[in-house]
Amino acid sequence: MDFYFLLFSLFVPRITMVVALFLGNFPANSVPQIFDILLGIFVPRILILIYIYQNMGYENVWFVAHLVVLIITYFGGSRETHRRVRRRRD
Repeated sequence: MDFYFLLFSLFVPRITMVVALFLGNFPANSVPQIFDILLGIFVPRILILIYIYQNMGYENVWFVAHLVVLIITYFGGSRETHRRVRRRRD
């Protein structure tokens, strides 16, 4: 997989996947096309994790980095985010 695809997909996964599609630089995968489209629209980070797993394996630093970002993005957030949510409720 391309280094820049992996790097930029950490920060902006949807945009990175669209750019890779237009450049013809999309990662090789065995995911059916309908799931490529659906996962790319709704949960692109999971689709990128699938691509990394299929091409590089799960014992790769990129897999771990993307997994950590996925967990932080979907389940965590920052202390500032929680503070803003509390302020809006008050």
